[in-house]
Amino acid sequence: MQTIEEATAVTIAERIERSETRVCITVFPSITNHHDTLFGGKALAIMDEVSFMAATRFCRKRLVTVSTDKIDFNKAIPAGSIVEAVGRVEKVGNTSVKVRVQIFLESMYEDSRELAIQGSFTFVALNDDKKPIPVLQGLNVST
Repeated sequence: MQTIEEATAVTIAERIERSETRVCITVFPSITNHHDTLFGGKALAIMDEVSFMAATRFCRKRLVTVSTDKIDFNKAIPAGSIVEAVGRVEKVGNTSVKVRVQIFLESMYEDSRELAIQGSFTFVALNDDKKPIPVLQGLNVST
């Protein structure tokens, strides 16, 4: 069975669009801190996982997180909220992919949505020997 990419070359912009990843989570008390807000470490774990999924969907390679850029905690996320984490590739290097992640806060019982946390995560593609490889290697990408 042939995949879409094998049949037709796609642009990097199209791969970025197709790899955008969205995950929604309900903030229950088990993932909050003593202030009854989302624990910062849990927020970082959500962001790392969503950015990993977006990067993997972009290049379909084995990846490892190598760095994070400034993470801005703009708004506390109270227990009983819904959050949506959105990961989107923002830069493609030779062996690396940088993903921007935004966490949006939604009230469970009101129509509201606001940006609460944002930051970037960088991943490097690895071969079977755990050596860096080009992220676009083997992909049918047009320029």
